[in-house]
Formats: sequence, structure tokens, C-alpha cells
Amino acid sequence: MNFESTAERSMIRSTAADVAAEYGPEHWRKKEEQGEFSEAFWDELAEAGFHGLLVPEEYGGADMGMQEMGLAMETLCAEGCGMAGTWYLVLTAGMAAVGIQQNGTEDQKQTYLPDIADGKRNFSIGITEPEAGTNTLNVATRAEKDGDEYVLNGQKAWITFSDRADNMILVTRTTPREEVEKGTDGISLFIVDMDAPGIDVSPIPKHGINYSKSCEVFFEDVRVHEDDLLGTEDEGWPALVSMLNPERIGFAAAGTGIGKLAADQAIEYANDREVFGRPVGEHQAVSFPITKAYARMETATLMRQKAEWLYDNGEPCGYETNVAKATAVEAGIEAVKQSMQAFGGWGYAKEYDVERWWREINLTRLAPVSQQMAYNHISQELGFPKSY
Repeated sequence: MNFESTAERSMIRSTAADVAAEYGPEHWRKKEEQGEFSEAFWDELAEAGFHGLLVPEEYGGADMGMQEMGLAMETLCAEGCGMAGTWYLVLTAGMAAVGIQQNGTEDQKQTYLPDIADGKRNFSIGITEPEAGTNTLNVATRAEKDGDEYVLNGQKAWITFSDRADNMILVTRTTPREEVEKGTDGISLFIVDMDAPGIDVSPIPKHGINYSKSCEVFFEDVRVHEDDLLGTEDEGWPALVSMLNPERIGFAAAGTGIGKLAADQAIEYANDREVFGRPVGEHQAVSFPITKAYARMETATLMRQKAEWLYDNGEPCGYETNVAKATAVEAGIEAVKQSMQAFGGWGYAKEYDVERWWREINLTRLAPVSQQMAYNHISQELGFPKSY
């Protein structure tokens, strides 16, 4: 790994900082209160070229890697966007772009990748189900072949962007689990048009990030053409896994990005706020907890960068992405918690935003994979027996 910044990465960092300055905390405070998607921010990301970072040049993208995408996400989060800095990129520009590039037919690539790069097409990713939870191998959504079509029936939950997505990459079973030797067999992915008859989307009221809806999605006799199969029938598990590492990297960037945003705000406040005749930041009870969390975030960033480098060089990186996600989330949560404490009672006030970042960053404990599942993966890599 080379830590020397390239001209391209310096440009990405400065561009992300400029975008975040235009769409800073006040913008997201208003969008959160209004429960409104920021179309302007989405379009700004497209104008900056961020939607196309992972898309090959032949399809209109920048043909860069996760090292550049992770940098863009962390910078957007840290410079003022909070969770939106990752949230608006990770599903379409990250997971969908990777899934289609690595597993799609040429027709699928020509159809979807240029629109992703231009910011003209938004994807949701249909994985989680009410009964299966984090055990993706137990998905019950079925896809049954009928001539040159498949008929989809099932239910998904907590599917981000599904209320406004043009398409969804849907995880299904084409062969029931009880009929396959390995749980990873029998899974198939489809690119679904969200305007297709038989799809019903219902937003779930939630604690935060209300500028983006998370929804239950119901499929009743939804028909898709066999050309909409992403990858090979019954062999969709490897294709799905190829999309999950970028998602974990994205949430690691969110963890450190939001944590640094809150910490930097708290440091500024602690220098200005005086109690008992001196700035509160002079007290080590205020400065040390934030400093300790910041040091942990810096370390987590290094692991994320290692995971990005491995990913970009075609090396296995599941262990590294899970370590990066787990450590970044814990460090970031601690940073936001201690930053709220530094603000005192004002940490609970909307005008300082830190209470919103607290609500946002706690999502990363649960998604895209829970901390417990990340540690399950890590423990198995260390040699512990499999626990599930």
C-alpha cells in the first residue's frame, strides 16, 4: 500500500469537501424534519462524478476503485453531510454498480451502468426479510420459472430507496433451501423494474435518516423476463457476496466520517464555551474521551484503506472489511457520544445537529450487517468454531 495521495484522490477529497460545504448540517436538518429526499444533493453527486467512480470508462464512469469511493464517502460525511455522505452513494453507485459490472450480461451493463454513472437511475437492494433477518440464506421470496419469465412472490423489509428507486436487485430463492445440499445454493438475483405490476412499497416510520425512506416491499405475482436474471440461476450467492464488501467499506467510512464530524464540532465548541472562567476544552475530562475516540477512528480508517486496497487488487478482503466496519462503527459511536457530552445540554438541541448524528450513526450498529455478525465472521477467521 502507498499512502502518498495521488492527484486524483486529492481532487476527490477537495471536491467532496466543496459539495459538503454546500450541503452541510443545516440542509440535512431541514430535510430530516421535512422527511424529504434531497434531489439537489443527488444531482450534485452526479455532477461531481461520484456516482460513476466504480463504473468503467466504456460505460461512462471514472473507472476508479473502492479506495477512491471510500475517500469520497468519508470526506462527504466528515465535512458536513453526516450519514447522507455514504447513504446516497452506497446502494446505487456502490453495490448495484459492482453487482452489474461483475455479474451482468453485456446488455445489462449497457442498459444500467451509463445511467448509474450519470445519476439518472437509482437502485435499491432487496435482501432483508422479516423472518430471515441477517440469515440471508433463509430468504423466502420465491422466483418460479414460467416460460421465458419468472414469477416473483415474497416480502422484503428495511429496503432503502425502494420508494423512489427505478430498479431493485432482488435476492430470491429459485430452489427452496430444503432441496439444496448447501444453503448458499438455490439463490438467484434479479434486476426488477419497480414500476412492475404487483409491487407494493410501504415506508416504515423510524428513528432517524428520514430524508431517506426504508420500506417494506411486497411482491405478488410479479413477472420479470429471464433476461433480468443477474448472473446464473441458483448460483447467485457469489454475486451477492461481491456486492457486500463495498457495502461494509461504505459503512466503515460512514462510522469514521460521522464520528469526525461530531468530534470536530465538539472541539470547536469546547474552545469557545467557557465555564468557571476557562474553556471547557481545557478540562481533560472533556478532551480525553474525544481524543481517545478520534485515535480509534484514525486506526479504523487504516484498516478500511487496507480493505479497499485488497478489494481493488482482486484479493480476498472479507476479514478486513468486517474488521474495518466493526471498529469504525464502535469508534464513531463513541466519538459522537462524547461529543454530545462536551456540548452538555446543548448536545440534545437540534440546532447543534449532534443529536441527529447520534441517531444516524447508531444505524451502523445494525446495518448493513449487525456488529454481532461482523464479529462472527472475524472470530471464524481467527479459528473459533462456527456459531451459526
